[in-house]
Amino acid sequence: MTFKPEIILNTAIHREQPVVKVGFTYNHEIIDRLKTCTNARWSQTMRCWYIPENDFNLGSFFTAMNPMAFINYSAVIQNTHLQPKNDRPKPPKKITNANIVLPKGYLEQLQQKRYSENTVKTYIHYFKNFIANFSDRELSHITKEEINEYILRLINERNISPSQQNQRINAIKFYFEKVLGRDKEYYDIGRPRKKRSLPEVLSKTEVGAMIKNTENRKHKCLIALIYSCGLRRSEAINLRLKDIDSKRMLIKLNDAKGGKDRYINLPLQLLTFLKEYYREYRPLIYLFEGQMRGQYSAESVWKVIREAAKRAGIKKRVYPHILRHSFATHHIEQGIDIRYIQEWMGHESIKTTQRYTHVAGNNFNFRNLLDDIL
Repeated sequence: MTFKPEIILNTAIHREQPVVKVGFTYNHEIIDRLKTCTNARWSQTMRCWYIPENDFNLGSFFTAMNPMAFINYSAVIQNTHLQPKNDRPKPPKKITNANIVLPKGYLEQLQQKRYSENTVKTYIHYFKNFIANFSDRELSHITKEEINEYILRLINERNISPSQQNQRINAIKFYFEKVLGRDKEYYDIGRPRKKRSLPEVLSKTEVGAMIKNTENRKHKCLIALIYSCGLRRSEAINLRLKDIDSKRMLIKLNDAKGGKDRYINLPLQLLTFLKEYYREYRPLIYLFEGQMRGQYSAESVWKVIREAAKRAGIKKRVYPHILRHSFATHHIEQGIDIRYIQEWMGHESIKTTQRYTHVAGNNFNFRNLLDDIL
């Protein structure tokens, strides 16, 4: 007899709004169904999937997920706001992002300018926050001073980070400058001073231990690829088989950050890993595919690298991007010209690459980092 996995629903407060937490033991099929059949989102801070309470419908969720999991909804059914009854009185509707309509042209402009999916989601979320704050006002009449006061209040009351402050400002500026066509100077909102912190890196010994202590060929190959090519997590999971050019020993990255293509060297040791991995897993389209032959998820990459760090006995916090930081730092320490590293990493400005400058070098002599650690 086959037992279905259990999904436990519970209530919580996330980002000052009530949500329904969707708890379950890690299951890739459940995650895929949540993504395609519900409006669930992943929360990095809560480390679980959730649905805003205003968007949650128990009947619809049950219909979507019950075929593959047992739904334990005892905790949420006690909440009168979530009970599936048509005869109970409805409370006054709150002003939340779920029931805010974007002004005409905002989403269309984001799409026309080919902003990434993540950027679009971020802009929409923060601009809806802005609309909710000025719900009794005509947006086009809001002044620069009022916008500055709004941002300052978020800093003082919610302690938003400099990064979030910049994202919120950009989301607001996009409306006034791109949608309404206003002058940029008029909305030259004060920006936070960027924190100049050095990137975290792993030693070659630590990276080598992660790869050597990973027996699963797919996971070993994934870690080696991100490190030896200095890839972003999104670049790794977007790679297709056709992007690997073993004759020219190059990997093509299509539509990477900023909408740009670029080539990166294919290390010989990595090619060996890739051949062994391909013979065992036989991916069809993407270089790395999930159990259902779909694209490998970003959450899976995070889990693979975190578990590899544990097996290697690394105590510091390890995440996918730290391998990219390590790639750049190790090449600079080998004396590789920073301009080549800038090109490999796809940095728009060399100032971004200069964060990794520990040892300056002027001679170009590409070396296989995997040869140094394995």
